Amino acid sequence: MQPVEIYTSPLCGFCHAAKRLLNKKGVEFTEIDVMRDPSRKPEMIERANGGRTVPQIFIGETHVGGCDELYALEQGGKLDPLLAGE
Repeated sequence: MQPVEIYTSPLCGFCHAAKRLLNKKGVEFTEIDVMRDPSRKPEMIERANGGRTVPQIFIGETHVGGCDELYALEQGGKLDPLLAGE
């Protein structure tokens, strides 16, 4: 299983939806709350190639994007192989 990191904010509904999908699939992830720790936001922006909104989701070395992209991977049957490192 690839490591999963998700940059979030507690006020973000899309963050909650992304975490809900990951939890439903039994995926362990590291959550980085950029509201609680704003010093991590520049790191997020750099890793996300300029993406400033949350969530920003990373599976292994792959930048997935946000919630919509995560759900699109799931609906397209591509999320499980990405999580497995295939």
